[in-house]
This record gives sequence, structure tokens and C-alpha cells, in this order.
Amino acid sequence: MNAITLFDYWRSSASYRVRIVLNLKNVPYTRVPTSLLENEQKAPAYVARNPQGFVPMLSIDGHDLTQSLAIIDYLDAKYPEPAMVSSNPADRAKTLAQALIIAADIHPIDNLRVLRYLKDEMGQSQEAVDNWYRHWIIEGFTALENMAPDDGLFGGDVPNLADVCLVPQMANARRVDTPFDRFPKLSRIDAALTALPAFIAAHPDQVKPD
Repeated sequence: MNAITLFDYWRSSASYRVRIVLNLKNVPYTRVPTSLLENEQKAPAYVARNPQGFVPMLSIDGHDLTQSLAIIDYLDAKYPEPAMVSSNPADRAKTLAQALIIAADIHPIDNLRVLRYLKDEMGQSQEAVDNWYRHWIIEGFTALENMAPDDGLFGGDVPNLADVCLVPQMANARRVDTPFDRFPKLSRIDAALTALPAFIAAHPDQVKPD
């Protein structure tokens, strides 16, 4: 069996998602830390394998897979249990919609390259950048709170793709002091998830370089 290698950055929320899923599915892998602060993801050898120059990248079965949700989809097909999305078409669509509020609407405009551009190229203060960050989190979380179940996880008894996307985004939200008082259901789900071994092992503090 070929070794599985994850190129990631410890504080990247997209990388965090993939680490969670690998752990949930008990898939052994080796990490190759790839520093976004040092622009290691832009090195020619890396870009030759991942033209976007992003993390994460998963090397598996002779493929270099990119984009966290595409990687998770591959892992779900190869390692079906626990499933990240339902086989029921309506339930699958519901979960994807919930996950994409984070992965497609919040995260892309709040990630490091956008924040750097706001500060370095647009001349915005750190306070303005943090306000930007919080604004889009609150907008997305407001919708997601209304979609969240009254009890249990998004996946019911077992974490699903929406749960996997939620936890890293909650961690990001805490870093910019996002108020959570209006998101009691998301806070409850996050607390339940972050107590699970697969989520604990994937946490940035567990993989942070010395």
C-alpha cells in the first residue's frame, strides 16, 4: 500500500478539515508541514504538483489531490465509514449546503491571502481587517444557526461534512473574538465535537510546530 502524505499548514482551516476526516476514518498518514507564512506552498516543486499553490494537498494512490472538500470526497469514496454525506439525495444536498456556507461563503473571503491583500495592498488597519473577518463569519453563522438541529450533531449521532467544516471555522472565529451568544446551537455542536478524539488529534495545537 502506498504511503499517504498530507501537505498542510497547522493553522489552515482547510487542512484542519482533512485531518479530522482522516482521523475519523482511521486512515494513517504522514504530515509534511508547509508554512503559509514562509510561502512554502509557492515553491516551484510544490506548485508543479498543486498549480494553485494552496494547502492542503493529499498524496494518495499515485494522485496529488487538492481542495479540501474534493479530498474529503475522495476519502469518502475510498473509506466509506463513517460517511461524510448521506446516500439519500435530499439529505446529501442539505449537508452540502450547510458545509458550503463555511467552505464556499465564509472561508474564501476570510483566508490568509485575502487578509494580507486587505492589509498590505489596500492599506487597511488590523482593526479593519478583524472587523471584515468577523462580519462574514457572523453573516454565515447566522444562516447556519437557523439550519442547525435542536439536539445532536449536524450528522445526528455521527459527525458529517457540516460538522467537519464547522469546528475549524469556530476556531478561526475565536481568534478574532467573534461573539457567540447568538449562536447557541453552533456552540453546543462545537463543544460536543471538540471533545471527540478524532477532532482533538486534528486540532492545530496538536500539530503546531515547536
